[in-house]
Amino acid sequence: MSEKPQGNGVEKKLPSRRIADELRAAITSGELPEGRKLESERKLAERFESARNTAREAVRLLAEEGLVDVQHGRGVFVRRKRKLLRFGSERYSKRLREQTGLSPYRAELAKQGLTPRVDCTSIERVVPPSQIAERLEVDPGQASVVRRENWYYASDDQAEYVVQVGVTYIPWLIAEGSVLATSAKMGKGSLYARFEDLGHPMARSREEITARMPSQEEVQGLKLPDGVPVIDVLHTGIDPDGVAFEVTRFVMRADFGGLDYNMPIEG
Repeated sequence: MSEKPQGNGVEKKLPSRRIADELRAAITSGELPEGRKLESERKLAERFESARNTAREAVRLLAEEGLVDVQHGRGVFVRRKRKLLRFGSERYSKRLREQTGLSPYRAELAKQGLTPRVDCTSIERVVPPSQIAERLEVDPGQASVVRRENWYYASDDQAEYVVQVGVTYIPWLIAEGSVLATSAKMGKGSLYARFEDLGHPMARSREEITARMPSQEEVQGLKLPDGVPVIDVLHTGIDPDGVAFEVTRFVMRADFGGLDYNMPIEG
């Protein structure tokens, strides 16, 4: 049965929107704190004197706004506000890498009190997508790059979360014969230390950043709740000679990820 607007005002709201409005107000005021489990559909329907499908629609509206997580078999919970920051100006710093011996991602999480895990799921020589071939100036018709796919996780005191996926493309002429083309284990300083060993220290980074709704594959892989967009970062590493030696596409959960760039202004 479809909902019918109620009330005598000029603008009549559907019952589901009235329920969503009240729950939203309780969430934003802190009356319903982060992590709190909402009442069941049955109890919400009883409290608001509505049908269960009306209560279900109200919850769906809140999920689309990113205010609640619907966990099948467990219930509906007020979403926790987690923000894993990507520090654009220092994440590729040689100083930071030498001080910590860590990859940029691991160093960022350590600074934010979180525990990282990175799972390298594939390393293969492939024909590059045209966008990648253009930035690396490699042959778009040949298997001219190594493709490395990594999934990034973060743990706090409650759970582990998948927060982003990164796919790195490296010209075959650079990667051939090195661990870049064969191994998930990069050693001290990780990926960018190995680039430096091969004569390609990073002097400049270009990052093209957009926001979009995720593909179905990304929804499943990143375990995205309804209504959560992704941040798409196309990063290009450039050496002192102006050579682009790697391109990485990061797809980040927007409800977990944030960007913090502190950089000089050109005169």
